[in-house]
Amino acid sequence: MLNVGIVGVGFMGMVHYLAFQKVAGAKVRAISTRNPKRLAGDWRGVKGNFGPAGEVMDLRGVAKYGTLDELLADPTIDLVDFCLPPAQHADATIAALQAGKHVFVEKPIALTAADAQRMVKAAEKAGRMLLVGHVLPFVPEYAFAYRAVRDGKYDKPLGGMFKRVISDPKWLPDYYHPQKVGGPMLDLHIHDAHLIRLLYGMPTSVFSQGRMRGKVVEFAQSQFRFADPDLVVGAVSGVVRQQGRSFTNAFEMYFENATLIYDFAVLGEQPHVATPLTVLDARGKVTQPKLGSSDPLSGFVAELKEVVRAVRAGKPSTILSDELACDAVVLCDRQAESVKTGKAIKINR
Repeated sequence: MLNVGIVGVGFMGMVHYLAFQKVAGAKVRAISTRNPKRLAGDWRGVKGNFGPAGEVMDLRGVAKYGTLDELLADPTIDLVDFCLPPAQHADATIAALQAGKHVFVEKPIALTAADAQRMVKAAEKAGRMLLVGHVLPFVPEYAFAYRAVRDGKYDKPLGGMFKRVISDPKWLPDYYHPQKVGGPMLDLHIHDAHLIRLLYGMPTSVFSQGRMRGKVVEFAQSQFRFADPDLVVGAVSGVVRQQGRSFTNAFEMYFENATLIYDFAVLGEQPHVATPLTVLDARGKVTQPKLGSSDPLSGFVAELKEVVRAVRAGKPSTILSDELACDAVVLCDRQAESVKTGKAIKINR
């Protein structure tokens, strides 16, 4: 049994706690938060832009620590799951690795590529595993698309268009602070940046147009260039200033012998599937694959199963690797630079 300690009880900490209840071979044995109400199990103040609302949790059998140091001193904890604000990821992760723990840290791995590399080097030195929480490839519609690329199901990939837009997350006061959260580019678009890197490799350059809010990008459209001229890949992501649509994600993915389409939004606090995952094949047939559970936690359950598998087997994950997570930060950084300069930016690791 893999014993897990969750550090940070906000929306994502709650999601991970609930998802771990459905993961065999692992159990949450400890939590750490500086919030005394949440430490006692009152999570009713937790809020996110999808999924379950916060509630009072039964934390019997779960050790409760007010500080990270207390949790790291617990010899029973094998894996620390960090759901902290991004600015805290690097130092907290390094401390856990030095304490001999494996680490699963929520995206983004860090706010800067330099901090991300510090984390990678600390994991190598400690001989412990560092996995990064990019859940998108485990969400059923995106998992289907990932497998299609990986397995060559529809022959050569020709690229795609990816969309991820939210309304202003007013419950997050530091959302646009460049040294605390990093704004929509590092909090939101990084999902698709990671997916693009996973599906197609590292782009050679990017051109982005967008608008700023203070020192961070509020909204941007990006076009990525690859060594393969047949790959045409774009993305749109950011915040709109009206609150009626709290979340939307969508994609069209193109292959030699198929196109995949998907479009989902939360409108007026209600989920709406504008286009379920749909396959247009080379013969003109239109099909909608069966994807299994529609539970919004299902992707997180699959992600955490991969974390447990990797740690128990001692074999890194091809999806949750620190290398891919570092590259996703680089892609976001280069897009922000393109918005600020109005120029196409070369991408070098």
